[in-house]
Amino acid sequence: MVAPVFEYAAAGSYDEAVTLLAAGAARGDEVKVLAGGQSLMPMLNLRLAHPELLIDINPADDRPPSVSGGLLRLPALTRHRVLLEHDLVRRHCPLLADAVRHVGNVRVRNRGTIGGSLAHADHTSEIGCCALATGAQVVVRGPHGERTVAITDLFAGYWTTTLDIKEIITDVLIPVARPRQGWSFHEMVRRTSDFAIVAVAAMVYLAERTGAIAAAHVALAGVADRVVLADPQLIDGDLDASAARIAATLEPSDDVHASGDYRRRLARVLTARALREASARAAL
Repeated sequence: MVAPVFEYAAAGSYDEAVTLLAAGAARGDEVKVLAGGQSLMPMLNLRLAHPELLIDINPADDRPPSVSGGLLRLPALTRHRVLLEHDLVRRHCPLLADAVRHVGNVRVRNRGTIGGSLAHADHTSEIGCCALATGAQVVVRGPHGERTVAITDLFAGYWTTTLDIKEIITDVLIPVARPRQGWSFHEMVRRTSDFAIVAVAAMVYLAERTGAIAAAHVALAGVADRVVLADPQLIDGDLDASAARIAATLEPSDDVHASGDYRRRLARVLTARALREASARAAL
């Protein structure tokens, strides 16, 4: 199959993209934004998306990653390959740099973007999982200016966000790594480059004097209609018991790839593994 006919517009800036989005919405058009296109183009070719207008934002921004005020700023058009290789990302958010290795294949990583991945809101997303575990925020631009949205408030359900149809993600903000912090990412796939059956990202913070867990964040993908953040109160020094408590709260559904029960058991195993590895890294 081939993509349906649509109008194409290249936005030279985010403000121009917002103007085009607002104009399309006023006409009642279905509008799609093209960043990396690694999810959108297959949907177009399979006729799962039928936009009247396609807005290409690739000319809008060429900023590199930067660090300021304790935050790693990743422009929305930052490619997955850059997340994997850039020194600032590897130094200040090694969890994300490691997890991106599992995203698709080299062609997907060369074109896919962090903003596009979060806006796509795939419930199996490695990047969404890491964003939740790190407490990221997204900067959003719309007709009324910019606003910052906590990542916990972004995802609404299967491939759906809470953003207005006239808003666009411009930046992702991630707190920089700090001492006594450890991280880990694990996932299970049927084949390399497949969507995750279950993925787990963990961040653990140890108390400086005692070495006990002061705080921990565990995010999971593939277990609900969106990536989810486990209740941090379920996590204590008994990591296997913590993983079991987290898994017990999950209600994944059955699909052609795995049953809900299997996903729950897998979530327990991967969560325990991630918590142990993150705790060990934090102690180094």
